Amino acid sequence: MYWYEEEVRMLEKAHLNDRADPGIIFYGSSSIRLWNGLQQDFSERKVTNLGFGGSTLAACVWFFDRIMTGYRPQAFVVYAGDNDLGDGRNPEEIFIFFQQLMVHVSARFGDLPCFFVSLKPSQSRWNIADRFRYTNNLIENEIIKLNANWIFVDVFKRMLDKYGMPDAAYYDPDGLHLSQAGYGLWKEIIGEKLAKSLPLINV
Repeated sequence: MYWYEEEVRMLEKAHLNDRADPGIIFYGSSSIRLWNGLQQDFSERKVTNLGFGGSTLAACVWFFDRIMTGYRPQAFVVYAGDNDLGDGRNPEEIFIFFQQLMVHVSARFGDLPCFFVSLKPSQSRWNIADRFRYTNNLIENEIIKLNANWIFVDVFKRMLDKYGMPDAAYYDPDGLHLSQAGYGLWKEIIGEKLAKSLPLINV
């Protein structure tokens, strides 16, 4: 995990004056970190971006307490697990990391509204799409079974084209990171879930 240290140390020093009221925390890998228009996309809400590049779900668990020190969010949105599978881990391992993350979140934040964004159908990792689907199923079923404060946000299906393949419009040329259109779709899908669980007042 040492290769994440520099970025994690930066996050530890960030938002020092705003931790009591960060709004909705977005946490996870580069799909979160590179969401440069996050605040504009959710302009009606306060959001804080705590993504760190290349992070795995394992890393999100490992560094959770360090990064989240002092924060009192309204809600928690996470996207991670994509890189774990890309690194060769199996779906069952990612599922265990997710269970560990739930424990950490509960211990620090209690019954905070939490949103797990499903793994996306990346073009560059389409050769292991079956592992992505299985991981998503494991996590979604766990969330349904627990029927608690976690909500599953399915972006996988809506990022496919009419042929059932990853829609190139949603990706940068590398076939992994999101394009502007990809973030636009995520804004719509995540926004729908937030609106149901955290309705805006006087809007």
